[in-house]
Amino acid sequence: MSLSFLPIFLISMLLFFVLFFGIGFILNMLLRMSWIMAIIYPIIALAIIQEVSFLDYFTSPASAFSSLGESITTLAPLDIAILLSGLAGAILSGVIIKLLRKKGYRMF
Repeated sequence: MSLSFLPIFLISMLLFFVLFFGIGFILNMLLRMSWIMAIIYPIIALAIIQEVSFLDYFTSPASAFSSLGESITTLAPLDIAILLSGLAGAILSGVIIKLLRKKGYRMF
C-alpha cells in the first residue's frame, strides 16, 4: 500500500474545513445566528453521503432510511475524517463569531 493518497487526503480535509468555516462565518454574519452552520452541516453531510433522492424520504421512507443507514456504516475511515473536518470548520466558525461579538466587533 503506497502513501500516494496522503496528500489528497490532507488537502481534502483542509478544503472541507476551510469551505465550511467560510460558509459558516458568512452565514453567521448575515443571519446573526452563531450556530446556524453547525445545525445545517449534518443535513449537508447526509446529502453528500446519501445514494437516494431527497424525495424518496417522503415517498418511501423505510427503504430510503435503510439505504442511508447502510451508506453511513460503509463509509471509509478517511471519508469520516474528511466529513468531521468539515464539521470542525462549521463549529469553529460559530466559536469565532461568538468570540468576535464578545470582544465588541459588530458584523453587519
